[in-house]
Amino acid sequence: MSLPADYHMHTPLCRHATGEPGEYAARAVAIGLTEIGFSDHSPMPRDDFDNWRMYASQLDEYVAKVRLAQKDFPNLTIRLALEVDYLPGGEDWIRGLAARHPWDYFIGSVHYVSDGWAIDNPQKISEWKNRDAFEVWSAYFERLTQAAETGFFESSATRTCRKSSGIARIATARRSTRNFSTRPKNTIAPSNSTPRGCGRIAGKFIPAAKSLNWRFKKACR
Repeated sequence: MSLPADYHMHTPLCRHATGEPGEYAARAVAIGLTEIGFSDHSPMPRDDFDNWRMYASQLDEYVAKVRLAQKDFPNLTIRLALEVDYLPGGEDWIRGLAARHPWDYFIGSVHYVSDGWAIDNPQKISEWKNRDAFEVWSAYFERLTQAAETGFFESSATRTCRKSSGIARIATARRSTRNFSTRPKNTIAPSNSTPRGCGRIAGKFIPAAKSLNWRFKKACR
């Protein structure tokens, strides 16, 4: 049985990844993958918005790197994509990004419940002590639902981030977050279903087996 494609891979331009697209492509061929996709963090209107994404001036460089890998590995299908943070009011920026290049897909992410706080940023985990966890997850799933309803995204990258970095323990200390599990409309699938997303974080596999089984059954209907 062939291995599933990995559609969620970053490059050094995001400032927290290593390995160029050509290196990933070579490894993919070596282990028998027939298809991969690069979906690095998209730039934001302000380059100082955070420090874990490419600058706006590097977008064309990113595309050129992926196109070079496509040229060097013609027998491997390589998709060109972006992981795009959804912020209410940022729809025009996303439309502008979509018009820049013939992307294969966009992965939608919700890292921010406010403009200045990424809830899964390890450097800002202490901010949870100043927040009501139930209110945070209410805002999080509301934004995830809004992102799904825009129609911009083929998949979601952050739906399981509540299990990472000990956040789940903090979030469930006061009230359960289970009632949020079905909030996002069934318009986008979790990119965490790819091999990259299937990892062990905070002592648990991401995504959970129940989540994968539920989505498999939905897809087969």
